[in-house]
Formats: sequence, C-alpha cells, structure tokens
Amino acid sequence: MNATQEKLKHQFAQALVAAFGADYAGVDPILVTASNPKFGDYQANVALSLSKRLGKQPRQIATAIADNLDVSEICEPPEIAGPGFINLKLKPTYLEAQINAIHADSRLGVPTAKTPQREIVDFSSPNIAKEMHVGHLRSTIIGDSIARILEFLGHDVLRLNHVGDWGTQFGMLIAYLREVYPEALTTANALDIGDLVSFYRKAKQRFDADEAFQETARQEVVKLQAGAEDTIHAWKLLCEQSRHEFQVIYDLLDVDVKERGESFYNPLLPGIVEDLEKSGLLVENQGAKCVFLEGFTNREGEPLPLIVQKSDGGYNYATTDLAALRYRIQKDEAKRIIYVTDAGQSNHFAQFFQVARKAGWIPDDVELIHVPFGLVLGEDGKKFKTRSGDTVRLRDLLDEAISRTRTDLEARLKEEQREETEEFINNVAEVIGISAVKYADLSQNRTSNYIFSYDKMLDLKGNTAPYMLYAYARVQGISRKGEINFEELGNNAKVILEHETELALAKYLLQLDEVINTVEQDLMPNRLCEYLYELSKKFNQFYDRNQGVQVLGAEEPWRTSRLVLCNLTARTLKLGLSLLGIQVLERI
Repeated sequence: MNATQEKLKHQFAQALVAAFGADYAGVDPILVTASNPKFGDYQANVALSLSKRLGKQPRQIATAIADNLDVSEICEPPEIAGPGFINLKLKPTYLEAQINAIHADSRLGVPTAKTPQREIVDFSSPNIAKEMHVGHLRSTIIGDSIARILEFLGHDVLRLNHVGDWGTQFGMLIAYLREVYPEALTTANALDIGDLVSFYRKAKQRFDADEAFQETARQEVVKLQAGAEDTIHAWKLLCEQSRHEFQVIYDLLDVDVKERGESFYNPLLPGIVEDLEKSGLLVENQGAKCVFLEGFTNREGEPLPLIVQKSDGGYNYATTDLAALRYRIQKDEAKRIIYVTDAGQSNHFAQFFQVARKAGWIPDDVELIHVPFGLVLGEDGKKFKTRSGDTVRLRDLLDEAISRTRTDLEARLKEEQREETEEFINNVAEVIGISAVKYADLSQNRTSNYIFSYDKMLDLKGNTAPYMLYAYARVQGISRKGEINFEELGNNAKVILEHETELALAKYLLQLDEVINTVEQDLMPNRLCEYLYELSKKFNQFYDRNQGVQVLGAEEPWRTSRLVLCNLTARTLKLGLSLLGIQVLERI
C-alpha cells in the first residue's frame, strides 16, 4: 500500500497545481488511511489546511481539488464529506491487480531499502560468571526481532553482544577460586554455570566483609590488566564456561549474535581519555576526570559529571561505551547504531551520547538510538521473582513454558483420540512454548512494563502465539483437505474480489509493506504483532461459513481466487512471524 499512497500523493500534487497554480506544488495532501471503512480507504484533509491561505471554505477547496484529481485507475470517483474531507475508495479491479502482483513476489510486495546501510543492533549483553535471567529476556527478543526486520529490508546488520567480561568482579572471583577451587582456573569445564554463580555470590560476600581479601582481589585485577599469563588463562576459562551456557539459551531462542565484550575495547580506553583532554572537555573533579553535561543535575541542583577515569586511574562503563561507540563509527562504519536495553539506562545513554557529540565523534550521517523497554512483572505487579525471592533464571522460564505446552498438547491429543509420535509432540511443545514467550513480550509496547503470565501467553484465543500458529496451520489444513499444492496455483491465477470479506482481507494483505517500514523507523515490533493478529481475524471472517465465503466448495474461477487469498495469508503470517523470531508449524 506504500506504492498506492505514493501514486495518490502524486495525483494530488498535480490536482493542487491545476486547481490553484504552481505556488501549491509540494503542498502535503495530508493523505491518511480512513479511520472508518464506510468512508472509504483513504482520506485527504488538505482542504482544511488551505482554507485560510486561499480565503475559501474548505468544502469549496475540496471540490476544486476533486474536479482536477485523476485517480480513475486506482479509485472510485472521490467523495467530499463533512467540512471538506476528500474520501477515496479503492477499486476492486485495482486491488485484484495488486494482489496478483504480491502473489507472484517472494517478498510479498515489500521492497528492500532504497539506501541500504551498515546498521548495528547491540542487544542481550549478559554478564560473564552470571546466569542469564528474566531481565535479559526483553533485550534478547526485541533486539533479535529488530535485527531480523532490518536484515529483511536489505541493511547490512551487525548483531553485537556487549557482554560484561571485564572488571573488578573477575579479580574477586579469581582470588576466591584460587583459595577454594583452584582447578577451575586451570581446567576447562571444571565447574558448571550454577556452581560458578554460587562461587561468585560467596566471593562477593567475602569481598564486602574482608579488607584483606579486597586487596587480594584488587591485585588480581592488576594482574589481569597487566596480562599475567595465569590470570588471563583463568579469565578465559571462566568466559568460555559462561559463553557455552549463553549459547544453550541462544540456540533455544534461535538467536544469532556476535560476541564483542567490554574487554575488546580495553586497549582503546587511554585514547578516549587523551582525546577528551585534547578537546578541552575534561575537568578534574575530586581526583576523577569528568565531562560536565548540559541538562543533568544532582539533587542539589549542581551540574552532574560523567566520570571517564576514576581517581584511582581505573575506567568505568561510560569510558568503555564511548570507546565502543567510536570503534563502531570509525571501524565498523555503522550509519545507525541501536542499543536495546532497559529504560533504567536511558540517562546513561543520553549522557555518553552527549559527550560523544561534544567531542565531535558523531558524523552528521550517523544516527544513535537507544531502544528502551520496561520491566517484566509477576502477576502480583511486582518485579518477576521466584517464590523464594530470587531472580528467575531464563532457562527455567523457557523450560516451564515448554513443559506447560506439552501438558496442554497431550491432554488435547487424548481428548481428540489422536496418536502422534514423541518427536512430533516434543517439536510442537518446544515451538509453541518458546513462541508464546517471545510473542507475549513482542506484542507489548516495549516501553511499558508487562505482566508475565503463562496462562495468558499459552491461551489459544486472543493476541497470542498459539492463536497465530493455529491460524497458519488452519490455512495449511485447507490445502491438505483439498489435496492442493499452493505453489502450483501459478502466478497467473486470476483473483476476483466480490464479497466484502474478500475485499477486507485483500486490503489488509496489502498493508504489510507499510507496517514493516513503520517498524524499521520506530523500532516497535508490537506493530507487526498487531498487524498479524488483525490479519488472522480478517482471514477467519473470510473463511467463516456464516459470514464468509466457500473456498474448497466454490466453483471456478472463485475457488482458485480464494485459494490464492488463503495462500497469501499463510505466506504473510509465516514471513511476519519469522521477523519476530517465531517459526511456524505446518500441523499442530
């Protein structure tokens, strides 16, 4: 439909010049999708905006525009409504031609970006020596979906995992393990991740209570930063152990991301401080080197500094983030850098973005975007925790979703007296379980908190993954029932749109490009979820025996035409769900 809007805008531009002269070339026709289908498909509101300039009533202006508007190939004759709205209704013949065109197109009418570019999506970012928990869920799922959409549009996407693999916590952990479990620092896989996390907690407790241990831990950090062979070897083993566990989660979620942790940028940190000093931005404050920021103050109303080098000579997150940002611009040559993290870090991003701009490191053609998201809450409305009050492990959360799906599936098979293989049951349970978790997250406005509920996300009704997957499987069931191979319908199959449910479904199928292009700009995957949910509802109305049409029982050429609509619906659902990181099931 983007192409349709462009055609209509072009015709409006010509009509405005014909009606009022060359001064009105380039005036925005204010063309929007009609809010109510009974008024047509599009509405132009330009007449109201020109009333004062032309000194005429909006309805007069609308009539003059409509008299000069040639849209006969696309629309029925324009209608003037209310004070001066110009309503347009697409012709069935035009819609039929558009449906035929996307049926023959493997991309379903979604063009690639006009100017593809290198884009970075920074997401997931767990910490080494800690397990991935529910807090990593949103960043991982939202980041993956955004990357998939940008890749589909033809951008060169670099998916980066900025893992926490450097810093004082390693000195603390290595010092503790030297005392209680030295073989973990010399032998691969000597610990599983659960033991590693337990040792980390004990090391933290010891660090907080024992000054002598604090000094030992600091010395280990010094050795790590100096590249001492045994300490580096121990650090690499700990990283590899965590990396292996992270990959189990990424494989389960079908997420691909390239690790480039904080340690990668460590050699670049002195240069960041040096260059900020040269630019005159650095101020020494209580022994620390800082950049004071505009628009940020502390509780006393004093300007708030961003510390880039601590008084003891160490660096912090901001220094690493500045180094990463500069590397991504200069070496990766990214034109758009997207950071997917929780909303609680919004100030941090605003601050180091400001420093980078002040330093002149951000070229005019580079866009920096923080994609914030809200919290995952329990059904009590508080942060999602286990009954004992611990943070929920991501692996446990996913396993529980799969287990519940399997229980529901086995009960349904028993009720239907259906026999299925263990392989079938395992696959369906995993696909629906994982998809339910992903879709429940992605279908929310990402800036909002949402309540995590297994019952709601696994419901077969409503805007859920099971509902969407069943909608797709239902279409595939039509092909099996009619012994039809959708791929053999041919690109020349004639589409006929007569029934109101056929027209409604066709119009909605043609909106996919608009939706995907909107998500490319605002990075809100919930818009794609809403579109797919509405599409599945439009299909159900079309296929409903009471308010819809016959498909398999229809005569030709209507039968083939309706099968094309069925196939396009299935292909659109499959493509849309794949962009959310969700795979479909041919049969459930």
